Amino acid sequence: MKVALYARVSLEEGNKEDRRYQEPENQLMPLREWAKSQNWIIIDEYVDRGSGANPARENFRRMINDAMLRKFECILVWKLDRFSREGISQVFAYFEKLKGRGISIKSMSETWLDTSKENPMSEVVLAIMSWASSMERQKISERTKLGIQRRKNLGIWKGGRPKGSKERGVAVSNA
Repeated sequence: MKVALYARVSLEEGNKEDRRYQEPENQLMPLREWAKSQNWIIIDEYVDRGSGANPARENFRRMINDAMLRKFECILVWKLDRFSREGISQVFAYFEKLKGRGISIKSMSETWLDTSKENPMSEVVLAIMSWASSMERQKISERTKLGIQRRKNLGIWKGGRPKGSKERGVAVSNA
């Protein structure tokens, strides 16, 4: 089977001046090993750095476009929240779009996520996990806003984005 690997990393927690993106290799290495163990052929690897709530992630869009061209049969991800944090309806829309082209999604660490199988229970679990992922994104946003307000109250908020975060949708947690 021809597969694509998708990894998405976010900024690490901590002091906003020192924050760096997590390392995508932490996801890609085990995904490569998994593909190798199943004798799957890796066609491409797609990596984004930034929020899973941002639908304009460059490599995510490229991966979806390549899927529509049927360059591979399956997308391998570490976890659902690495694929998207856009919410239930959007995640289902991606899955339906991919399914319509014969493309499945499999998660290495969440074995219930395998859209290649017709399993109504997995759709229920997927809906719950998509909702949970969306709620986590909302909590991150709330913590960020609280942290900014706290810094404003202390008179130390200088405004703007944290150093090194040029990407839309990157959250900063100072709470």
